[in-house]
Amino acid sequence: MAMRAWGLGLATTAMMMASVASAGAETRFQPGWRYAPPPGVTMSTQRPRHALALQADPRVNPIYLRQVVPYPTGERSGTIVVDTSAHFLYFVLGDGRALRYGIGVARDGFEWSGTHRVSRKAEWPGWTPPAEMRARQPGLPAHMEGGPGNPLGARALYLGSTLYRIHGTTEPWSIGQNVSSGCIRMTNEDVIDLYERVQLKTKVVVL
Repeated sequence: MAMRAWGLGLATTAMMMASVASAGAETRFQPGWRYAPPPGVTMSTQRPRHALALQADPRVNPIYLRQVVPYPTGERSGTIVVDTSAHFLYFVLGDGRALRYGIGVARDGFEWSGTHRVSRKAEWPGWTPPAEMRARQPGLPAHMEGGPGNPLGARALYLGSTLYRIHGTTEPWSIGQNVSSGCIRMTNEDVIDLYERVQLKTKVVVL
């Protein structure tokens, strides 16, 4: 009897974790996608040992890997520009350049645009699903503490007084997709990098 109860408890826990993992992203994508690196380049999850090695998550399409690109703009250096249609986030460096990151953006019906300021920064943020999201997905917890399994990932930048954030993700294969309820998601590696560069009150332009 005790073994049966223990088994039922494990099954319930597994179901709850599966619900949370998919709910934070509100996506139907499955893990395990793999992408090849550019020709002549090897991909590693560790520190590269030579110039033809690239440290990256193999579940992210190489086009969305972090890189410096030409980016002529009238925005000041330090500004964040989010191009939702192209699935890129630009951190403006000045002199016609920007650091470009791949992102996941809002799915159909949840798109938005506007200009805000970074009002808060958080490491391993906790997640409190909005009432509207919990109504759509009744299995969601009222609150989830921060950590590796939290859908908000390793870092979060809060945008003004909105419910929207730029945050990490437990689903790196969804970068380049329209998957969220309005938040901008990045790989944990990329959001940590951006987090270190961004100050409070930074201007964020979402196109």
